[in-house]
This record gives sequence, C-alpha cells and structure tokens, in this order.
Amino acid sequence: MRLLPWTGADGKACHLSTDDPHSHLSQLADDVEAAQLASAEQVLAGARAVLGDPKAGERAVRFALTRAVESLGDVLRIAVSRGGDNR
Repeated sequence: MRLLPWTGADGKACHLSTDDPHSHLSQLADDVEAAQLASAEQVLAGARAVLGDPKAGERAVRFALTRAVESLGDVLRIAVSRGGDNR
C-alpha cells in the first residue's frame, strides 16, 4: 500500500494498492513527489533569503513561513510514503 502525495476531496489520505511501480498512477505519484521536492528546495531558498533580510516586513515573513509549512507537509508525506515514519 503506497501513500500518495495528495489527499482526496475530503482532505483524507489517498493510498494506492499495487505491486507495479511502473503503473500509470505510480509514475504520476513519482512525478508529483519530484515536483514537490523541487518546489520545497525553492521555498527553502526563498525563506532563507527573507529571513536573512533585516528589512523584510511581516507580510514577507508570513508568506515565507506559510509556504515553508506547506512544503514541509509535502516533504513529510513523501518521507512517510517511502517508509520514513519512525514514530
């Protein structure tokens, strides 16, 4: 059972039941995960830039933090889907 990198319309986790890592849905999930990880790298760079700017206002800091939280959620979902849940 694979945890997919998106949720359903109800906000609940979606799972894929297949042994075929080359299925269309498995490959789509891989592509979405890769895009989420690439986006997280960009968000991290942007957040570092905002935090390093002493002139950054509250709006910029809140935006950077909001995006960082979204990206962290995506990265954690990917880690769990790959067996990284050590809780």
